[in-house]
Amino acid sequence: MAMNNPAYNRNKGFTSDKGTLSATELQAMYDASPNTVTRNAGGTNTVAETPMSIEGSVGKSVGLFAVLVVGAVVGWFLTSANPDLGMSLMFVTMLVGFGLAMVNIFKKEPSPGLILAYALVQGFFLGIISMVYNTMWNGIVLQAVLATLTVVGVTLALFASGKVRASAKATKVFMIAMVGYLVFSVVNVLLVSFGAISNPWGISGISFFGIPLGALIGIVAILLGAYSLVLDFDFIQKGVANRIPAKYEWTGAFGIMVTVIWLYLEILRLLAITRN
Repeated sequence: MAMNNPAYNRNKGFTSDKGTLSATELQAMYDASPNTVTRNAGGTNTVAETPMSIEGSVGKSVGLFAVLVVGAVVGWFLTSANPDLGMSLMFVTMLVGFGLAMVNIFKKEPSPGLILAYALVQGFFLGIISMVYNTMWNGIVLQAVLATLTVVGVTLALFASGKVRASAKATKVFMIAMVGYLVFSVVNVLLVSFGAISNPWGISGISFFGIPLGALIGIVAILLGAYSLVLDFDFIQKGVANRIPAKYEWTGAFGIMVTVIWLYLEILRLLAITRN
């Protein structure tokens, strides 16, 4: 999730804002030679690192999602053939994926290998859990995928058009809401785990006037996920504007992947609760 992601915040190129660039300035930046030669005092030449670009970030994002899809397909068919093995591996991949996410978030510099490993493991996990959901509610996975693509597409279009931008005030509200959501999620899991609530969805399964609380919370979570995407796009835009090294395209792609995975799981859960 973007939030105040340490993977972004450690690099001033993602957080320092040099102002909004015009379309002409951005085009000139992209058309410029990726390497610049600087003559030092001693007469030697130093070739600067290739700067980060929008195209590079998009390319790495597409590559990561391709790896994730491969992992998801393997997880799906493995669970279909052997449900018991799939359920066992689901918890293993969930823990491994969480561990890789933490390592990637707190590393000072991005590691393409670790980020690719995260995409593969998370894909495997998503394939397993998607198969479980689809077995209980046929067709729900396709709906969740289409809904996720819609949210990502609309958010990207609004950001690209300039109609939606990250702001200090909105980000502060986002952070408060995220803390509240995380606290609710932890309490809900504990109540279900210790048998305090018999409903498998926990507090989320409680209905008010025929509307499950989980449906309302799910909508809020999706809105939070959409704003998290705005933060991801904003961080990448600033990184490009400040011409930080191209290796940080992996950081931007990783941030987007984390947010999209979270969005998909929230939408999947929301659809399941409303079908229930």
